[in-house]
Amino acid sequence: MTETTQNAQTDQTETKTTLVIGGTGKTGRRVAERLAARGLPVRIGSRNADVPFVWEDPATWEGALESVGAVYVTYYPDLAFPGAAEAVGEFSKAAVAKGARRLVLLSGRGEEGARISEDKLKESGADWTVVRASWFNQNFSESFFLEPVLAGELALPTGDSVEAFVDADDIADVAVAALTDPQHIGKTYELSGPRLLSYGDVADELSKATGRTITYIPVTKDAYRAVLAENGLPVEFADLFGMVLDGRNAHLVHGVEEALGRKPRDFAEFARDAAASGVWNV
Repeated sequence: MTETTQNAQTDQTETKTTLVIGGTGKTGRRVAERLAARGLPVRIGSRNADVPFVWEDPATWEGALESVGAVYVTYYPDLAFPGAAEAVGEFSKAAVAKGARRLVLLSGRGEEGARISEDKLKESGADWTVVRASWFNQNFSESFFLEPVLAGELALPTGDSVEAFVDADDIADVAVAALTDPQHIGKTYELSGPRLLSYGDVADELSKATGRTITYIPVTKDAYRAVLAENGLPVEFADLFGMVLDGRNAHLVHGVEEALGRKPRDFAEFARDAAASGVWNV
């Protein structure tokens, strides 16, 4: 690709709207904010948006894709769930046919099911970028681990396993770079934080940041399924802990450095900032 062609593609993408699917979620919200801060037109893709987008209702896709040049693709509840690959594949073909050639997919690191969705997206003929991530730091401040942190007990089916937690701000920075700069087309970035942490380590970091004692308590997967059901969350989320327990992501990767030329954010920095925001005040 020549420099002239790259510049032309960038100009064309930036004059059109970027559809951010899941634009109210942990990474989508940050992607939308960053694009808007650059003065770029953004459309939030969600069930309750002005122009609604619903994964289970393909009739909503065309309206959401109107005048769109790029899409940040996230799938709820998870790309590894049944039906995800088919939906992502059909949506990707619809997006390209509608004129949205630049597709950036948030995928799951170490998830075989997510790889199928990646392949389906690539088959659409899009100018694609794949961003693979695993457990987010913000799961402890904005998601299903928030209440356990407030209660002072992280009861999880993770044993002594370790994870390279990645920050949602790093994910958003990589996604925005991929959406706006053609040098990222055709690349797959695997993201992690700068160090491996056990869930006991996480509890220690949270304790330091909050000034309270946060305790990690290993539980069985069946016990955690019951907790998910009680809180109205998909019990299939418990199966995702299998990827933690088997060690497939128990190593560092360097996608943040590759895409952005800087180091990823450490969990301790995230914890200090989150504590200062008051989100963990009891």
